[in-house]
Amino acid sequence: MSKKEKEVLTQLADLLRQEKAADFEQFKNIIQSLTLDERRSKGYTWYPLQVIKTGYTIGDRAFVIVEKTSQLDKTHQFRAGKTVSLFTQQDGAYAPEKIGVIKYVVKHKMNIILNTKDLPDWIDQGHIGVDLVFDERTYLEMERALQRVIDASGNRLAELRSVLTGFALPQFMPTEHTVDIPNLNPAQNQALNQVIAARDLAVIHGPPGTGKTTTLVETIKVLSRSELSILVCAPSNAAVDLLTERLAQKELQVLRIGNISRVDDQIIKHTLDSQLSNHPESKNIKKVKIQAAQCRKKAQKFKRKFGAQERNERRALREEAKSLSAWANQLEDRLIDQIISQAQVICCTLVGAAQKILQHRQFKTIFIDEAAQALEPACWIPISKADRVVLAGDPFQLPPTIKSNTAAKAGLATTLIEKCISTSDQVCLLNIQYRMHEAIMGFSNQQFYQQKLMAHESVKSATLDWWDNQAIVFIDTAGCGFEEEVKPEHLSKFNPGEVNILQEHLLQLLTAYKDKTLPDIGIISPYKEQVRYLQKTFQQEEQLKDIEQLSIDTIDAFQGQERSMIYISLVRSNEKGVIGFLKDYRRMNVAMTRAKMQLVVIGDSATIGQDDFYAAFLDYCDAQGSYKSAWEYMQQ
Repeated sequence: MSKKEKEVLTQLADLLRQEKAADFEQFKNIIQSLTLDERRSKGYTWYPLQVIKTGYTIGDRAFVIVEKTSQLDKTHQFRAGKTVSLFTQQDGAYAPEKIGVIKYVVKHKMNIILNTKDLPDWIDQGHIGVDLVFDERTYLEMERALQRVIDASGNRLAELRSVLTGFALPQFMPTEHTVDIPNLNPAQNQALNQVIAARDLAVIHGPPGTGKTTTLVETIKVLSRSELSILVCAPSNAAVDLLTERLAQKELQVLRIGNISRVDDQIIKHTLDSQLSNHPESKNIKKVKIQAAQCRKKAQKFKRKFGAQERNERRALREEAKSLSAWANQLEDRLIDQIISQAQVICCTLVGAAQKILQHRQFKTIFIDEAAQALEPACWIPISKADRVVLAGDPFQLPPTIKSNTAAKAGLATTLIEKCISTSDQVCLLNIQYRMHEAIMGFSNQQFYQQKLMAHESVKSATLDWWDNQAIVFIDTAGCGFEEEVKPEHLSKFNPGEVNILQEHLLQLLTAYKDKTLPDIGIISPYKEQVRYLQKTFQQEEQLKDIEQLSIDTIDAFQGQERSMIYISLVRSNEKGVIGFLKDYRRMNVAMTRAKMQLVVIGDSATIGQDDFYAAFLDYCDAQGSYKSAWEYMQQ
């Protein structure tokens, strides 16, 4: 490894340490200082809980399924893959806690895999709760991966390191025949063939609606004919679940490893847990695990009289438990190895690739989807198992979340796919989008994609069937007195005036569609408090509270989704022209490109127009003839 390569990776490791420290400090300041009631109120704790089910899972670990019994309408911070602490609080004091990882959260239920062989002895005594705790595990895996990369010498990882850090050019093998998949367009087929030809790296740049997932799935299907197994990763469980589902639809043998974002048969049946439990041998393994747990429990049982005989009995029980566990693990390891070996595609998160069951496995090709949302150190976890790497994503959509501004500015915010795009002239841009009207696409195309995108004929002119059917509309609240407000509890901003205008526009749409099927509608805001205010307001409005086709959420929650109609409430309205994190233009790119047939943006031109990006957006709307005043929608 050259001195320069080592410097780059050593600096990256240092930035990761800064991020870990900032993340922990933020967690400590936000959560650890709160009382139990405050944590419950803010969604960092579930308490009290009812235990629904217990048992044992892969690797001789106990699991607990718990259910909320109060505050059912409260939003929360618990997600699949998060680290949590299971506790009991009796007589006002915490019992020893058990740390675990959330396997899934569905409505008011949570499945927790504990980092222990045994269930706590207080599990049936009531007063059970779950706290969110700092997730050091993810950082440890990223740190280990970076160290492996730095230490790599004379092997495939060392070669990939040089290419991915820009110190060597990616190599492509000559191919006699190109593959032409009929349902892919020329750019998508080019990307597929580029992957086949790549010796070490292929990069697929997929802007919104250009069929990136379709391209990846078809490419993986082609490669599966010649490769024993392919590893497919993404930063989030939701993205991995989507890939799992789409790959399974192509009748590939897919194995989903790790935690899942949603619990339905389309995902569950592909998980390792499900395939293990459905195997005829699993009943015997489960039986042996229960016997081992019973022996351990007996050995730990308190005895008032404890002499030599009792000591010998305890030793014998521990030995028996140890022997039974070893036998169960041996049977399970053999079964897991068989299931993994039969899988054509293995899907997991980037951190999930560090799991013990994949420890000694190497893959000819690994795919990292949504690579522009991933911290570079996380990407190195699966890359260390690869002969070649395919990075797919769009650097002009949501970036990774970084807590340390210092680390972000020093380079941690620059993702691996961005670095590869800047150093390679072999990037495949998917340039035909199938989602949105060309007017909705136009502004993003102008600002982010150098006008290289084209709207497919099937969508370029498609509009909603009503009188106000312009594809893109800006409703200007300037001069209406709709000042932004701040919610003290969350320090997040909201704007009731914008909600009133949005409601009025939506009610007009409902009137127009009174005798027709209403299109699917999304309402987006960059601010969580505006989302809360919208949801609460709509629940109080008789005509709006039960619209099945309507969903309201933040930009991040809408990533990867689309709706026939999208409303965006920008919120910011102040005399100083301060727009806060509306400055994150990539997030706005995501929000604007969720709409298929109509995009309605509501904001204050006097505030946002002082920023060059939004000034250009206002000019674009004006040129499209779709610039309106909020006065047109204000009720008299």
